[in-house]
Amino acid sequence: MKDAVVQPFTLLIKPSGSDCNVDCTYCFYKCRAPQIGTGRQRMSNEALERLVRDYLGLRFQFSGFAWQGGEPTLMGLDFYKRVVELQEKHGVSGQEVSNSLQTNAILLNNAEWCRFLRENRFLVGISIDGPKDLHDHYRRDLGGQGTWDRVMRAIECCREHKVEFNTLTLVNRLTADHPDEVFDFLIELGVRYLQFIPCVETDPQTGGIADFSVTPKQYGDFLCRVFDRWMQFGAQRLSIRDFDSILSFCMSGRHSLCTFDRQCSQYIVVEHTGDVFPCDFFVEPQWRLGNLLETPIEQLAACAQKKTFARRKQDLSSKCLVCRHLAFCRGGCMKDRVSVLGGSVKAAGLGDGGSGQSYFCESYRQFFDYSLARFMQTAAQIRSGTLVRPQQLT
Repeated sequence: MKDAVVQPFTLLIKPSGSDCNVDCTYCFYKCRAPQIGTGRQRMSNEALERLVRDYLGLRFQFSGFAWQGGEPTLMGLDFYKRVVELQEKHGVSGQEVSNSLQTNAILLNNAEWCRFLRENRFLVGISIDGPKDLHDHYRRDLGGQGTWDRVMRAIECCREHKVEFNTLTLVNRLTADHPDEVFDFLIELGVRYLQFIPCVETDPQTGGIADFSVTPKQYGDFLCRVFDRWMQFGAQRLSIRDFDSILSFCMSGRHSLCTFDRQCSQYIVVEHTGDVFPCDFFVEPQWRLGNLLETPIEQLAACAQKKTFARRKQDLSSKCLVCRHLAFCRGGCMKDRVSVLGGSVKAAGLGDGGSGQSYFCESYRQFFDYSLARFMQTAAQIRSGTLVRPQQLT
């Protein structure tokens, strides 16, 4: 296998754009409808083949396809059968290809879907916000009905057919006050890889923070409590994405999660149209890198605009630059210190005017003060061999 000509990256692909079959109150896209459009959005066969061919043609040792949305299962099962066919057609010997599918799981309620996902080793991420009352408060369908029962049926179908799945939980104004209930529920599901995403958006009507958004204090408290539960349960038995990244940094000096990384360069986003962007949170005209039907993805991934965006994460406020936790946090996600605080990417990190300060600064300072000593201790135990984590959790 020849050497890769660009730094390896993962693809985050939105084959159905922002189209979805549920109507979550806190949906990221509701605040951005003028930018992303609405209605039926589908990737063409031409764009799909060009995407797979050009990406696998880069000959990365590991090539990751992350299918997201909107709701990616709206593409239908035949689309993903075609994906696998094209990967087999354009891949080469020794190239490891993976597929992940982030979904609300509503359509994963039949044996045909689940058999396909199992046979082709798709890793499925299921969005669920905890027990029924917490989940259904914000996650409703287009008719206003809760979705928890249907998600649970899909989970049972995945279990029955031995589909590998993990969970993604939005930490919002409601769930943040119930860390133990949420944690216990997910553990009882048998899930051993958890993702917690803090939910904060602007209200498109007022321009202020939306009512469903978690407060910085709530999120800090939530992280601290879940960290305690993680340590009690056993870090060697359970993977929590944010905690894994911090543990990785304690051991190797490298983060596995872009939120805490020095630069935003771990993946690129491909929209259903073939348009390419550097980040899912910045699908905006000024950050459109180009279109893969017009320009090889290799050139788009290495273009000057992509590099400029990646470096923007280093534009930090003066408070960040003197913070004792800078190495662990790196200012957090740019989305949370730009969009929420009313700036723009160009304004990020210009001092104390607010544009470079994360909405979750208080959360992270509270959490790192509370947890870092135990992270360091756990890292030392792993290095000494007294604590062994399963390979998939490291």
